[in-house]
Formats: sequence, structure tokens, C-alpha cells
Amino acid sequence: LMGTVRGHAPTPGPHVRRMLAAVARQDGHRRVVLGPLGPADVAELVRRETGRSPGPGVARDIQARTEGNPLFVRELARFLAGAGRLSDRAAARTAVPSTVRDIVRDRTARLDDADRRLIEIAALMGRDVDARLLADASGLDVPGCLARLDDLAALGLVEAAPGAPGEWRFAHDLVRESVARSTPASDAGHLHLRIAAALARSREPAERHGEALAHHLCSAGPLAEPARTAEALIVAARVAARRSAYATAERRLDTAIRIARDAGLPALELTALTELTAVAGIHSGFVGAALDHLDRAETIARSLGREREATGFLFSRFLAHAQGIRLDAAGRLARRLLDLGLRSADPVVRASGHHAWGVHQWSSGDVGGALRSLRRSDSLVRAERDAEPLRHRLQLSTPVMLALNTALHGDPVGARRLFDAVEAAAGDDPYAISVWGSFAVTAAAVAGDPAWALRAAETAIRADPGFSFTFSGGYLRLARQWATAMSGGDPVASAAEMARLVETTLVDPPRSNLATWYALLAEVLLRAGDVSAATTALDRAETFIDAYGERYAEGLVLLIRAEALRDHGDLASAERVARRALALSRERGAGLFAARAGDLLAGLPPGRQPR
Repeated sequence: LMGTVRGHAPTPGPHVRRMLAAVARQDGHRRVVLGPLGPADVAELVRRETGRSPGPGVARDIQARTEGNPLFVRELARFLAGAGRLSDRAAARTAVPSTVRDIVRDRTARLDDADRRLIEIAALMGRDVDARLLADASGLDVPGCLARLDDLAALGLVEAAPGAPGEWRFAHDLVRESVARSTPASDAGHLHLRIAAALARSREPAERHGEALAHHLCSAGPLAEPARTAEALIVAARVAARRSAYATAERRLDTAIRIARDAGLPALELTALTELTAVAGIHSGFVGAALDHLDRAETIARSLGREREATGFLFSRFLAHAQGIRLDAAGRLARRLLDLGLRSADPVVRASGHHAWGVHQWSSGDVGGALRSLRRSDSLVRAERDAEPLRHRLQLSTPVMLALNTALHGDPVGARRLFDAVEAAAGDDPYAISVWGSFAVTAAAVAGDPAWALRAAETAIRADPGFSFTFSGGYLRLARQWATAMSGGDPVASAAEMARLVETTLVDPPRSNLATWYALLAEVLLRAGDVSAATTALDRAETFIDAYGERYAEGLVLLIRAEALRDHGDLASAERVARRALALSRERGAGLFAARAGDLLAGLPPGRQPR
């Protein structure tokens, strides 16, 4: 077929003749179009062949799948229509019509056993084939492999990749899949294992072949050693995570965990669980981590006598509850971590206990107590220099949490210095920058400093423009809208985008700082002159505080409610609520909100001055 399309096969086979005879009909004249078709042409050809329009996006998928080859477009369209899947994008991306398989079978039927085995191995390797790797997996020397590839090229099955010496490719991916699917399953497992062995011998860096090695070992199934397969999956997950393919990394680690557990390999299972916890934390915050995995990992680590690792998984479980505003469970785990730390000689275990207890105090509204606990954690973790995961996690989270509570306590200048030091230490690590930014913008926004918030938001968003870090990235984008509105931008547009972001990134499932950002949304709505909508946002903030118990921002909510009452003209109520905000914030050590409440009271008309 490919030879016919290129015009160098002297006699088309019967399948090709039937396809060529029925490719297209237009204005009553039969015509064959051999050039590649664009998506619009593909959609038109599908309609002519099937009498139905493809579903949304399907024409583009068919075009990509067939590379616009009109013969393949026709056959794939007929196949999908016959199966009732002309709106199924997944089918359009994966289906191989039986007519195409018949054509490829016609071509491969004339091959001898050695050539057939060579093309089967090549098909399992992928569309692009390294001749040296193929030779190794096939048990051939490179010159012999190249000679056989030339024979396969003469049949229109493969071709030399232009501008890449030693690289070959299948003439079309549908040809490759036809060969791969016609390879008996009993043979395919052994062939995958041979490819994996060749990859292991290639001495290429993991970034080049790590994912392929894992794929072939998994495809070999029980023929491959479980430990080897699990190790390859862990490496492949690291490669995927480095390119921000976090969902792919998580799937590979889940598979590695299952394989290691089934094979009774606890140390390897623990390694995979450690990697999975880290990936989940980076991608979606620890609220996205599977709690059963964390519990299992802690159990394994303790059974192996690895106290710090066990504490790390317990700490991650605490963070999952704290970030998900499940504060009853978070409080119990924080108490347990604090007790473990007080009994431990390990400074990192002690630091994790003080950090967890500080976060619990902050969530409960005790800013002064949180600041003291976080200072203890920071002093302990600074003295440690190893790269163990729990210490690394604490070094990412303790300084920013300390800086945030420093601001809340009433020292935004000192908090800014702490944040500047964290930013400098982050270097060019996009995740560290995103974590720094998510805390810095929160401190800046509650301090009423739009210039600081905008600068921190823009810096961190530049480090993660694709929004890969969905947990921290949501706060950055909320802060950018808040800062834009509060520094002269369009508050109506910013409020609409903030409302969308809150609903899509913080509400379901509920995330930490939810009440804070509803209060800040209310502040933008006040800037837009919509007191009624601002009041509704404040009501939602108070509802979430009562429902989930995260109270550190209660003084802020009261403060902005006082501003809404002032803007509505109810000065008596504004004064009463502002005084309540002042008293509550002083009681909890939230000097920042106390100072802002004092400023609000000082700005009320004469006769309503603060006492």
C-alpha cells in the first residue's frame, strides 16, 4: 500500500485496488487524491464515505492518526462508522481497520522467518527505530540488520529517517500497529523482554530509554523479574515527573507499588511509595495523596526500623488533612507528631512535630502560638544538612509558614525579609519557587500590599506557566487578580475571575485558605462598588470557617465586613464589627489584623474613634 501511494510499486495488490477504486467521488467523477488531507478535507471525506459527520475533534484525530493519507482516512472512517464509534475520539486514535491489517499481512506474507521476526521486534519498539538497538534485540550484527531493513523498505513497510543516520521508521504508524497486533501474544512477551535486555545494554542515560525500558518490561509481564520491572517503573516515573507529566508518573508508581507488594519486596515498595508521595505533593498538594498509601508506607517503614521515614509518611498524612481542612483528624495527627518528636533524639523528627503543631495552632487561630512552634521547627531543621525527604520537605515548608505567621503576627517587614531569603534559596527550582510564591502572595494580600502580591505572583507564575503545580498555583493566580484590582485594574473582571478560581481550585474538594480568599474576593467586590456581592462572599467565608474550623483569617473576615458596612453607610455597625475584629485579633496574636482594624476605626467619622 505505501509503495502504491509513493508510486514505486509496479502492481497494486487486490486490497489496494479495491481501496483505490472507492476513495472519493465528487461531482459525479471518480478521482483519487494521494496527497495528505487537512482536518477539513478529512471531515468532508468522512461525510462522503459514511453519510455522517464525525463527532467533535474526531476529524482532527483521524487526520493525525492517518497523517492525512486519504486511503487510510477512508478505511478508518468506515471502520469507526461500522462500529458505531464515529464520535469516539479514543477509538479514532487507536483503531486499526481490518482492511489495513489485510494489506500489511499481504506484504509480510512474502517475508522469510528472519525478516518477519525483525519487523515484529521493530513494531514493538515503536514508530521510530534505532537500527543498532534493533540489531542487538534481534541477535544480528548492524550491517546484517541494515541489509534486512533495506529489503523491508523495498516493500514499503519502513524507511530511513531523513537526516538521522542509523534511525529508521515505519512508513506509517498504522502499518506498525498492524504488524504489532498480528504478532502472537505468546511471542510478543519474549520479544519485549529481548528489547528490554537490549535497552539495558545500551548504556544510555535514563532520560533517553528509562520510559521505554519500563514499557517493555511491563509488556513482558510475568516473563520479567518483578524487582527489575518495579525499579524500571520508578525510574520512568522520575523521568515523567521531570517533564511535569505528573499523572503519568503517578500511574507508573502505582503499578510499581502493586508489583513490589505482590512479589513481597517491602523495601522496593517503600521506595515507590516515597516517590508517589513526593509526586502527589508537588502536583496537587498532599491533599491529593492517597491516605491508604501513606498509612501503608508508614507501616512498612516502621517494620524496617526506619523511624525518620515512618515519621515522614505520618507528617504527609497530617499535611493531607490540614490542606484538605479536615482539622479534627489533622489535630490528632499533629498531637501524635509532637509527642513523637518530644521523645525522639532525631532533630528532624522533633522539627516535624513542632511544625505540625504550629500549623495546627495557626489553623485554630492561635497565631502567637503557631509562631513560637514554627520558630522551634525552623531552628532544628536548619541544623540538618542531609537530603532525606522529610528534612527536605520541612526545609521547603517551615520557612514559608514561619514567614506567613510573622506577617500575621504584625511584622510584615520582617516577614518580607524571610520570604526574600526563601526566594533566594529556591534558585531556579520551579516547585520551590511556586511554594514560596503561594505563601508570599497570601501574606502580601492579607497585609493589603498589592505591589508585593503582584510581584510575587508574577515571579512564581513565570516559573510554572503551565499551571503544573495545581495546589500552589491556584493561590498565585488568585493573588494576581486581587493585586490587579487593588492597584487600579478592572475590579469587576478580576472579581469574576477570582470567583471562578475559588470555585474550581479551593471549594471542591475544600482546600486550606478558602475563607481567606473569599474575604479577599469580597474586598475586590467592594472596590467594584458591589456591596451586596461582597456581603455574600463574606457570608460564605464565615460559613466555611464554621464548617471547617480554620480560624486564622477570622479577624480579616470581620475587618472586611466592617469595611462593607462602612461603604453601605451603616457606621454604627461598622464600628461594632471593627472593634470585634480588633479584640479577637489581639487575643489570638494576629497583630496584622489588629493594626488594620485600628486604622479602620481611626478613619471613621468624628465621634467614632477607637478607644
